[in-house]
Amino acid sequence: MTEPLLIAECHGDIAVLKLNRADKRNAINDALIQALGAYFSAPPRGARVVVLHGEGAHFCAGLDLVERMANRSQNPLDGLRHSRGWHRVFDLIQHGEVPVISVLKGGVIGGGLELAAATHVRVSEASTFYQLPEGQRGIFVGGGAAVRVPRIIGAGRMVEMMLTGRRYSAAEGQSLGMSHYTVDDGAGLARALELAAAVASNAEASNYAIINGISRIADMPAEAGLFAESMVASMTGAAANGDERIAAFFAQRRQARQP
Repeated sequence: MTEPLLIAECHGDIAVLKLNRADKRNAINDALIQALGAYFSAPPRGARVVVLHGEGAHFCAGLDLVERMANRSQNPLDGLRHSRGWHRVFDLIQHGEVPVISVLKGGVIGGGLELAAATHVRVSEASTFYQLPEGQRGIFVGGGAAVRVPRIIGAGRMVEMMLTGRRYSAAEGQSLGMSHYTVDDGAGLARALELAAAVASNAEASNYAIINGISRIADMPAEAGLFAESMVASMTGAAANGDERIAAFFAQRRQARQP
């Protein structure tokens, strides 16, 4: 019986999605990218946040090179379509319906770093290492790294990573912004679930505005960005019953001050 490429569970309003190709270090092949696209096109009903992690010792070793060599086409348009397919799926993650928290461990390599960079909160275990070895393999990134990774670590750092094949450790990656939290090995999923509970308690409209608005506004010219911020703030406050949440916040503060 063929094992599923993804294992999906729901714990109340927290969805947990596991990459399930441990024998391939969770490398991404065409079937896996299609499965990710289908999942994030229609997240589980009621899910307020998704926790993404990998089976086995590694988060994701990137592109499945064995499949690539077996199915390689000489038509440049096929390569373009393949890359754009990855772009569509990772955009569904970054600019989708719900925040995504990734749990990183072992190899976060090539396309695995592209996948991680599309998530909103990244928790790395001590075993995590980051690498972009495409230069040594005679290829170039094609899943969005040239856009997302420089926004995290800077273009110069990415150039150096690709030219030299340098490997960054979990601690080094944390200092560069590749992860937001670093924990001991084996503790990543528990920490991610704690964070997911906090994220799920936010107003849905606020979470949607945060994951869809900030990265786009940051790319705008200043005046356009300020106008967009005002529009998003106004619409979010109305949709999320912001006045009620603010009133509840002050009520809690008053209660806490009472002897």
